[in-house]
Amino acid sequence: MALSLVLIIEGILPFLSPDRWRMLAYRMADLESRSVRWVGLLSMVTGLLMLSVLR
Repeated sequence: MALSLVLIIEGILPFLSPDRWRMLAYRMADLESRSVRWVGLLSMVTGLLMLSVLR
């Protein structure tokens, strides 16, 4: 169920604004690995906080 929700949420931006999503993907490709890791960490912490609030 959680994976299904992730796929739905991840698909919203490319569906609504494919050009903006493409530009975001290009910008992410240009970032250093360290910056990408920070984005991933921030995403995980945000998800954990949301999950704890919703429970």
